[in-house]
Amino acid sequence: MTQGYTFPEDQVISDLVFEATGDTPAELFQAAGLALFEVMADTGRVHPRIRKEIRLKHAQIDQLLYDWLSELIYLKDAAGLLFKEFSVQLTQDNDWSLVATVRGEPIDPKRHGLRADAKAVTYHQFEVVQTETGSWKARVVVDI
Repeated sequence: MTQGYTFPEDQVISDLVFEATGDTPAELFQAAGLALFEVMADTGRVHPRIRKEIRLKHAQIDQLLYDWLSELIYLKDAAGLLFKEFSVQLTQDNDWSLVATVRGEPIDPKRHGLRADAKAVTYHQFEVVQTETGSWKARVVVDI
């Protein structure tokens, strides 16, 4: 046998892409949070039993979204929680400030219909844009 290697296409999926939209930046962040957890589980099976508050600040809205999604993944990993409700307030002075309340419960593999495990948000093709109509759109690639 001759030595070698191949990269079979469509054999291993290591990234998942989603796009989120909202009429306001806060709605965009809420939609992105829900999309992130839909990647991981059937959020219809998650009960809002536990409440967590998240506060973040960044000069750029795209970096704030990145930090927001990264914090949600951290809470999933460190506390073993899945979330289904996202209440986000954003303000902008010199920097963008986020104050959010998320609700969910501990991961229960038997009940939650687990899907892919989101490991990290990547910068690959990551973008946040305000459309011509004034609404907001984000494209997010998640390492799974």
